[in-house]
Amino acid sequence: MDQTLTELEPAEQPPVRRKSAKVTALLVVLGSGFVAWAALPLADLDSNRYTAALVALTPYAVPLGLVVTLLALVLRRWLTALVVGAVAVALVTTVVPRAIPDSPTPVQGVPLRVLSANLYFGEADPVRVVELVRDNQVDVLSLQELTPDEVEALDAAGLRSLLPHRVFQDHAGAEGSGIASRFPLRELSLVPPTTMRQPSALVDVPGPRDVEVVAVHPVIPVGSDSNGDWVRELNALPHAGKTPRVLAGDFNATLDHSPLGALLTRGYRDAAAITGSGLSPTWPVRDTWLAPPPVTIDHVLISDGIAVQDYRTFEVAGADHRAVLAHVVVPG
Repeated sequence: MDQTLTELEPAEQPPVRRKSAKVTALLVVLGSGFVAWAALPLADLDSNRYTAALVALTPYAVPLGLVVTLLALVLRRWLTALVVGAVAVALVTTVVPRAIPDSPTPVQGVPLRVLSANLYFGEADPVRVVELVRDNQVDVLSLQELTPDEVEALDAAGLRSLLPHRVFQDHAGAEGSGIASRFPLRELSLVPPTTMRQPSALVDVPGPRDVEVVAVHPVIPVGSDSNGDWVRELNALPHAGKTPRVLAGDFNATLDHSPLGALLTRGYRDAAAITGSGLSPTWPVRDTWLAPPPVTIDHVLISDGIAVQDYRTFEVAGADHRAVLAHVVVPG
């Protein structure tokens, strides 16, 4: 009888493992922070200097979202994994394609090499800038933060002999900009007056079609009262038209910022993203622990129809931005 009762007793069950409330709370905090960060570019919420700065760092949010998702899966926090994972996938689909080159598009036309360089209040090494122009056979040069002293130094280094045609609006400090060209050009007024000068010109390239070029440099959005001006000045850049156009310069915006995203819907494409270099940072290049994480704010935008053959970036001594070079083809 005793033996029968023993056999009928249920087997001892292993203790149920309870989920740690502290771990759950930590994952929720991390997940909520990531979702809030990712929502800024996904919902175009860059309307003040703080959110604009966070949106500039969007590519750094992608690995955070993937790590939180993986942790939530390993720790069986299914709801956290589902929510964070869905947002991470949405962010990945907007960021990762910039690192994947488009299929080459064969275009018959005139090759044009466009270089853009921010000169950091005119302190960039003029010899290095001219070296880049010479070595890369640059046809059009866009310069930002171009001062009168820097113009003299560039010409002393040989810029005028390489690119004799120019529309310069040089100025002390950061306000000056300019366009220099191997080919004849005519000054245009494609951009209304802005905080920084943004000259434009029609370049008489060989072949049947000329090219419009704008040296882009809107105000930085992280000042105490500059965000509205930044949006206005980016919105003031011209829509693409029938004439092929290149916008080259320091946009003070990444592809995640809504004003630049809106500009891309007006008939432009980003040369770096086309070639798979859309995540290559351009600012800052100074190696100090106080410097913010590097971001991509210098761009060469091309109107539809222009093809991109190559894109590269270069360090310039004395400058806090990398110079960007795009080799494009203007269709005949």
